[in-house]
Amino acid sequence: MLEINMDDVIAVVQSVAPQLIVIVVALLAAIVATVAVNRQTMASEKGRKLTHSLAWVAAAVVTVASVNSMLMGPLNSMITMATAERHELTQETIDRTNQLAVDIESEGITMLQNADDLLPLELGNVNVFGWASTNPIYGGTGSGSLSDAYETVSLLDSLEMAGFTTNEELTSFYTDYGTERGVIAVTSADWTLPEPPASTYSDELMANARDFSGTVIVVIGRVGGEGLDLPTDMGAEGVTYNDNSAEYADFEAGQHYLELDRTERDMLDLVCANFDDVVLVYNGANAFEMGFLADYPQIKSVLWAPHPGQAGFEALGSVLSGAVNPSGKASDTFLYDLTQAPTWNNFGASQYDNVQEFEVESARGVRSPKFVNYTEGIYVGYRFWETAADEGLVDYAASVQFPFGYGLSYTTFSQEMGPVTFDGDTVSFDVTVTNTGDVAGKDVVEAYVNPPYTEGGIEKATANLVAYEKTGLLEPGESQTVTVSFDDDDMASYDYEGARAYVLEAGDYVVSINSDSHNVISEQTVSVPETITYDTEDNTHNGDLQVATNVFDEANGGLTYLSRENGFANYAEATAAPTDYSMSDEYKATFYNNGNYDPTQFDDAGDEMPTTGASKGLRLVDLRGVAYDDPQWDQLLDQLTVEEMNNLIANGGYQNAAVDSIGKIRLSDVDGPAALKDNFTGVSSIGLPCNVSLACSWNKDLAYQFGETIGDMAHEMEVSGWYAPSINIHRSAFGGRNFEYFSEDPVLTGTLAAQQVLGADSRGVYAFTKHFALNEQETERNGQLCTWANEQSIREIYLRPFEEVVKADVSVQAMMGSFNYIGNTYASAHLGLNQTVLRDEWGFEGMLETDYFSGANYGYQNADQLIRGGTDIMLASTETTNNVEDRSATSVIQMRRAAHNILYTAVNSWRYADGDPASGMPAWQMGMIAADVVLGVALVGLGVVAVRRYSARKAS
Repeated sequence: MLEINMDDVIAVVQSVAPQLIVIVVALLAAIVATVAVNRQTMASEKGRKLTHSLAWVAAAVVTVASVNSMLMGPLNSMITMATAERHELTQETIDRTNQLAVDIESEGITMLQNADDLLPLELGNVNVFGWASTNPIYGGTGSGSLSDAYETVSLLDSLEMAGFTTNEELTSFYTDYGTERGVIAVTSADWTLPEPPASTYSDELMANARDFSGTVIVVIGRVGGEGLDLPTDMGAEGVTYNDNSAEYADFEAGQHYLELDRTERDMLDLVCANFDDVVLVYNGANAFEMGFLADYPQIKSVLWAPHPGQAGFEALGSVLSGAVNPSGKASDTFLYDLTQAPTWNNFGASQYDNVQEFEVESARGVRSPKFVNYTEGIYVGYRFWETAADEGLVDYAASVQFPFGYGLSYTTFSQEMGPVTFDGDTVSFDVTVTNTGDVAGKDVVEAYVNPPYTEGGIEKATANLVAYEKTGLLEPGESQTVTVSFDDDDMASYDYEGARAYVLEAGDYVVSINSDSHNVISEQTVSVPETITYDTEDNTHNGDLQVATNVFDEANGGLTYLSRENGFANYAEATAAPTDYSMSDEYKATFYNNGNYDPTQFDDAGDEMPTTGASKGLRLVDLRGVAYDDPQWDQLLDQLTVEEMNNLIANGGYQNAAVDSIGKIRLSDVDGPAALKDNFTGVSSIGLPCNVSLACSWNKDLAYQFGETIGDMAHEMEVSGWYAPSINIHRSAFGGRNFEYFSEDPVLTGTLAAQQVLGADSRGVYAFTKHFALNEQETERNGQLCTWANEQSIREIYLRPFEEVVKADVSVQAMMGSFNYIGNTYASAHLGLNQTVLRDEWGFEGMLETDYFSGANYGYQNADQLIRGGTDIMLASTETTNNVEDRSATSVIQMRRAAHNILYTAVNSWRYADGDPASGMPAWQMGMIAADVVLGVALVGLGVVAVRRYSARKAS
């Protein structure tokens, strides 16, 4: 999703270009008439004046008509949304939402280090170093950005609220240096990290700081946002960065954004030379290199505080003071060297060198296909590092600084694993968690499976999170027994080369409870006596409605994928940067964009035109609660005209359109993952902590409350649809939208997102779970990015979170597609993804929308192709290629299917809970009609006056 940006501006100008041309021509014609009809060409003064007057009246008529055409045509939806009634939040909801933000951040803050038990700190004076302390990061940018309409609790506020007194001289030093962070926008970014050079700290300032307190908090911040990934080379062309000193560069060539820069390191040198008790607070959502901690023994404690939203920072002061015991667990793996990640060479985009035939001219220049290779296969995040260590490929201790699932507490816990039972379907066991320390706290039970692996067989990681539970607040000495259970389906692997189905191989499965992905607390073995292949109607995987079998063969790309065989013998080859930049003729033959897609080539002559425009007497409200496949839906759909269906499909940007003939009102759908943000009225909700904070909490109850709160705010704002949650995978630490997504792990991601969706659904708000699918980067995301991956990784890693959400007990839901191609097919046109997997296998019932629709600007989005590829509605707010142009029987059948999905979602939202909702003509349209009447009368009057004056002059 996008905020208003240059793509929006271009799209609007393009949509009204015909009318603007007509207006210019009319005005030029009037000017020509005025100039050309002169004393030399017309002797009669009376005739000249009449001609001039009528020419300008005609130009005015044409102008008014053209403006009306713009307003009622391409600008209709945009103006309707922009002039909609504003609905604000009540103070009660604001207060309740702010408290939830504090609760989430309280459990999301993760303590990564606490040498000498420095934390919690005693209340009193504390020095806070680091420019980011005065300008911390509350949220990401783009669709996930926060509104400035509400008060924000700052990092320093949180310390004051907790009872600390901060050094105001230091604070002034930083604010005098600068108060603004570089702007990270959708299409451009200033990655500058403001930080005063160490040489600017005066001796007096440091002496005063030593006198003020012997305790220091240092704040390091990193931001990310929609549209751009974090720079992997700060010296690369196109990376905007302004050094903090003219005497040195903050980053040397080849250094990346997720490591300390020179000024930050100099600041740490200065601080640690003057103080022995230092707490580091990392305020960011992307895993950060922290190997520097070994150089600074004075840094005894480290807290990871992801984006807290507008009120969540209150939690930081509480954690530092000990009023809250940290219980967060890392949602990602922290590496000493991010360049050693198996994705390093294959993150970003590569340009094909032989695709000239697919070049498309656009307002943003020539567009042509690019690609990215997911050659690491299933070995993403901790799955790689744990397996690679077990196979002897890597030195784990030298590679991984903080494992996935790692987090410290002010207390200690023991976990006792009860006997594991397996009834042939379900694995179950109890874990008794006891607080063995002297401070109340919460703990997380993390359950992993290590499946049997056959050399050269189906790829399997040695550590796979399979289930987790978080305890309540346990007092010292108190115990809680939690039950962990999961289906045997969850231990299966997808065999895309052999069985072409999910397979649970015979053998011993080691089930363990861990303190993190690496450290086992206790383990037991579950034996599967016979191999189970999920390939029959009565034995599908995980409740699939039909057998899951290969549908992504064409996305494989013939690449060499990382294999565990022989101790990852192909590691160097599989993870190397691309060397082949040519698209094969095989893939070229079925590659489509707006330059070569012709819907008529895919028409089926045997299709019969559906009934349209019939009179059946049904209104949409009559079908609330009626089953998706009930025959009444066919009767309602018979009533729709082709134009009504097209309007529903084409104009789905931040809304779904009204259909007056069946009583369907316009519904408002808005951004974004941490809040509700209406880009047109400007009304926004409170911003909650980012999904990384929620993921670090490992708390499903908080995730459900998150969704409930979104639903409550939606009611007060009269919003029906929520463009969230965002559940793509942290394939790389450099993903620009990692703050929106949850984790590198699909199970943690999917289970928390499912609770968010269920919470929103409990309030009748449909969530657009996004981005479906394989949208793990921002670089060239809308540049016809061909994403190549094998079917096992697609299903086990990247689709798994979406599957969790769809199969949750949700009454109504929606889905948002992604910008990228899967293989050589645009994701929103991929029938295998959008129909076979989503609907036929998983049973999804609801509407599927594109990501932001910029049509001709991107060069590959067009409604004709997308409705035939299983997508229902275009996220377009102005006219581009979002209208269905082909009106063949084949096309109208798909329009009818799409309309069914849109209407089914809409009528089951909260707006129809109390019967037929009121609707009427938008106020701006009534104003336009009134203005037209006035202008019409005025122009007729002017024409009459001109003729009468001519007649009067002629008579005299």
